[in-house]
Amino acid sequence: MLCVSCFMKIVQIQFAPWDKIYNFDPADSVLSAGDYVIVKTELGIEIGKVAGFKELKTEEEPAGAKELKPILRKATLTDLEKVSDKKQKKEALEYCKNLAVQYKLPMKLVDAHFSFDGSRVTFAFVADGRIDFRELVKDLTRHLNRTIRLQQIGIRDEAKMVGDYGHCGFPLCCKRFLSEFVSVTSEKAELQQVAHRGSYRISGICGRLMCCLNYEEEGYEECAKKLPPMGAKVDVDGKKGVVVRHHTLKQAVSVEFKGEKNGDGKTIVEVDLNRNKK
Repeated sequence: MLCVSCFMKIVQIQFAPWDKIYNFDPADSVLSAGDYVIVKTELGIEIGKVAGFKELKTEEEPAGAKELKPILRKATLTDLEKVSDKKQKKEALEYCKNLAVQYKLPMKLVDAHFSFDGSRVTFAFVADGRIDFRELVKDLTRHLNRTIRLQQIGIRDEAKMVGDYGHCGFPLCCKRFLSEFVSVTSEKAELQQVAHRGSYRISGICGRLMCCLNYEEEGYEECAKKLPPMGAKVDVDGKKGVVVRHHTLKQAVSVEFKGEKNGDGKTIVEVDLNRNKK
């Protein structure tokens, strides 16, 4: 029987802690997470770290499979010795920072990454908008005698690289295991009924809403489905009322009743939806 579908194994490589993850064809390489490998990119030969693996379900001819570049080989000790040391990176970064101050550029330099062959240096920076750094690049090229790239990264990428501790007391999730960032919206905070705490209390050190708001979103959605919608008219012990608030985790709602005398006054009562369940 002809199989019209298959799984293609992809190895995920990262060249810098703030850089995105790229997909490569493992070819015949036997690799584990954390291994260093030599690959050929559009910019030249690079050394990268294996961040993980995944399998893509494909048809007979996987779309885009031919675009994946193969891993050349696993890095050797000699290869690793060629990687620029911390002192060289620090000196390049400090020089770039001083130039940025000199040109009064509103940017925060975060890291410097030397390519494997040493011909290129990429400076990662954080900024609120677009920066005209053409003169900066010219000076860096003359001083370092290398091809210069400046790559703007997000504030969440900076937090992932630097690392810290979250409100929970544990190291940041992005530093420990998150390989890709997923959008965290205010709607998720409202769903989990924590928006009232203020943005400061539900934001990480990066200033953005905490990534962990994504973790329990599905559970809250399932619990919310069991509650009557806001504004629904309900009957509680023979009295007619209107749902004015949800208490998702408690599986309860606040119901508003009009006053008994001429409709004056209102009473709000919290009703446990599980009270009649055994």
